[in-house]
Amino acid sequence: MSRTTPAETPLGDAFHLYDTTLRDGAQGEGISYSAADKLAVARLLDELGVGFIEGGWPGALPKDTEFFARAAHELDLRHAVLVAFGATRRPDTKAADDPQVRALLDSGAPAVTLVAKSDRRHIERALRTDVDEACAMVSDTVALLVAEGRRVFLDAEHFFDGYAYDSDTSLRVLTAAMEAGADVAVLCDTNGGQLPLGLADTVRDVIDKTGFRVGIHCQDDTSCAVANSVAAVQAGATHVQCTANGYGERAGNADLFATIGNLVTKLDMPVIPQERMTELARVSHALAEIANIAPDTHQAYVGSSAFAHKAGLHASAIKVDPLLYNHIDPSVVGNDQRVLVTEMAGRASLELKGRELGVDLAGQPEVLTNVVGKVKDLEARGWSFEAADASLELLLRDELSQSTVDHTPFRLESYRVILDHRLDGEIVSEATVKVQVAEERVIATAEGNGPVHALDAALRKALRPHLSWLDSVELVDYKVRILTPGARHPVNGSDSQHGTDAVTRVLVVSADGGQEWTTVGVHGNIVEASWLALCDALAHKAMRLTQPVG
Repeated sequence: MSRTTPAETPLGDAFHLYDTTLRDGAQGEGISYSAADKLAVARLLDELGVGFIEGGWPGALPKDTEFFARAAHELDLRHAVLVAFGATRRPDTKAADDPQVRALLDSGAPAVTLVAKSDRRHIERALRTDVDEACAMVSDTVALLVAEGRRVFLDAEHFFDGYAYDSDTSLRVLTAAMEAGADVAVLCDTNGGQLPLGLADTVRDVIDKTGFRVGIHCQDDTSCAVANSVAAVQAGATHVQCTANGYGERAGNADLFATIGNLVTKLDMPVIPQERMTELARVSHALAEIANIAPDTHQAYVGSSAFAHKAGLHASAIKVDPLLYNHIDPSVVGNDQRVLVTEMAGRASLELKGRELGVDLAGQPEVLTNVVGKVKDLEARGWSFEAADASLELLLRDELSQSTVDHTPFRLESYRVILDHRLDGEIVSEATVKVQVAEERVIATAEGNGPVHALDAALRKALRPHLSWLDSVELVDYKVRILTPGARHPVNGSDSQHGTDAVTRVLVVSADGGQEWTTVGVHGNIVEASWLALCDALAHKAMRLTQPVG
């Protein structure tokens, strides 16, 4: 924790990539980091090559105080500088006597970011003091911290709103900090209401008038936090504050990963070590896991849909050159290109998707035409292959073989499910399956906490003696969606033209060790839809054991 210089990138100290996930990001709704969580987040950010990591507000929050105490012994930062966040001294006191300021020193952090109000309205109404005293609060606190060997950044809160209202006051606050020894004057769009062109004009104006080193901190209330941050850098800011995945209060902050992606790939600014760029997607998802928030699939650069293509027109062009519809090579940020197969799919989409799944459909125009027709027909009836690659692969391989080969390692004779609602309120499902497996007729019965669970248990009981690999396959997720019947399409032979019969789509995610695959089933009956998805899951596993890939 003794490190005092930022990550060793080609830009060195000329540019600061500053992360505030552990403080500003932790203010996001639904996020609560333990001290152990904060240590794990800091390690990941350090691995990525972030220059500064703001750890929290020691003295104000017990968990943050604990974090800094543990960091001194448990955190071995190789790239980043750890930063403590806090406020200036209170009005009409001495900085050395303020317990909050003392807590910043006691944290042991080599750098400190001080927040100070730079809008005269906030100074007079919220702090209930005058501008002279507000500037003295900044100057005294910065001077004390610098004298104690700390590097200091000033977060000028509400700067852009304050500058528009009374620019002289806002500039006086910055001057008080910089003349006392602060390194950077960080202009904060605290309310998140700025737009890129106006914000850039203000940043440029401040630099021209003062010559100070300027930073930027943007909230995302106009969905412009990343754009505003990049615009500020283009206007001369050399310190940018972000949070992982844009976490933060209200609409959040500038997303660290999108900001890095833009600065590196669009402005050619190596703000993290080049070899760490391929870690962006992995680190983003790992940090989402720690925050206990599902990753944003549509997140720029690192989202699973960031380079996913559905339209057939896109796929046709990508087949010629992937960069015709990708703004960068996805591998640069550790992501992958995906082709989604839906009713919009054309032959190019299916060929590319087949290649992704290890099924070579090149030079097979008739097969591609047939598959496109089947996919469109099934999707019109409620099937969705966009998230069910395993079911799609079965369809592709069956069509390619031009046979009626059934990969399912058993043949159904019949099944029955009974729901038993008992007097004590307990609800138990019982399922019986009759199947043909290895030329043997097998009957098995099992109970479960629901009809699908019971059906899965009964099927496994029947097949276990015949399939040595069965116990390695587990059902890890089960999703149900009730589709509107207004499509007027017959499903599995039923006529839904009256618009009163619900159609159910079931997605089953199965796993075998480190691999997962998703299958889909659709029917007017939820149990049958589930059965179809379960059968595909086992068929896909059996196919993978016998069918060579490619």
